[in-house]
Amino acid sequence: MEPDKSANWLCFFESQIRQSPTRRSPLPVKSGSFCIFPGQTPRRSGPPSPARMLPLNITPLMDEDSATAGRKLQRLIEIMARLRAPNGCPWDREQSFDTIKKYTVEETYEVLDAIDRRDWDGLREELGDFILQAVFYAQMASEEGRFSLGDCLDAINEKLIRRHPHIFAGETAHTGDQVLKRWEEIKAAEKHAKRGRDDAPQGLLDAIPRAQPALIEAQQISSRAARSGFDWSNAEGVIAKIEEEIAEFRAARESGSGDSMEDELGDIMFAVVNLARITKVDPEQALRRTNAKFRKRFAYLEKRLAEQGDSVNGTPIDRLEALWQEAKSER
Repeated sequence: MEPDKSANWLCFFESQIRQSPTRRSPLPVKSGSFCIFPGQTPRRSGPPSPARMLPLNITPLMDEDSATAGRKLQRLIEIMARLRAPNGCPWDREQSFDTIKKYTVEETYEVLDAIDRRDWDGLREELGDFILQAVFYAQMASEEGRFSLGDCLDAINEKLIRRHPHIFAGETAHTGDQVLKRWEEIKAAEKHAKRGRDDAPQGLLDAIPRAQPALIEAQQISSRAARSGFDWSNAEGVIAKIEEEIAEFRAARESGSGDSMEDELGDIMFAVVNLARITKVDPEQALRRTNAKFRKRFAYLEKRLAEQGDSVNGTPIDRLEALWQEAKSER
């Protein structure tokens, strides 16, 4: 494809996805140009968009910056297709959905690290790497005839419209909590429609993935349970629960039971996650912030010891504690 023809190709892609006879429902809003390759047929698997949508008068944001971004995204798709082509890069051609997963995790944490450090130049680069992950997965799926990146964009555009009825369907929501409650209701209805009415009912927590970091799973479990009404009335109740769990951990420790200690320590951590939720503190961010603070203070401690020709190993604990307090006073 010639670079100066990219805009025409984008228009062609958009027209193809909108004219495809396999589409089950029309797009509820004109959402810009979708990037798929000629000959790929979009495949839809979800339920159609709700018919009660209000007429939407949304003009695509096709200013110079967004138009340029669209062309650059198309360029990224072309590069990935070239890398995966028969005469492309051996490493890229060897990859699969399973082998790429670890890189997705790495890129996610690199994005978070750049944000924590307020490294905006670094964040710009890391977000590019993060976008590449989606393009890589979509390219592999396209090669297997499963779906294209255009289908992914359709899915998120339609989902955002369905789950914001206070914006697009005449409903009202005045607080973030009301928005989240309605989001979960719509999500549950979508899952019910997808399963079919004859299927066995699914538990409230069944849709929460187990194969994710335990802290994230605990956040999702506690939030889902709380939105159903199973929650403390205030933070003091959670603090009392934490104190109760600490007492039970002490008892398990005195008994010398490793299994019991693990069980009770898990209860403490889960209660702390609930305290974070009810006080609107992100526990992941809070822990990352503490980790960064510890790193900084420990580095100060190491530096002060090195200036005196010493190291942490072999230094008496009282001297280490004095340097630690000194580090805490540094800004």
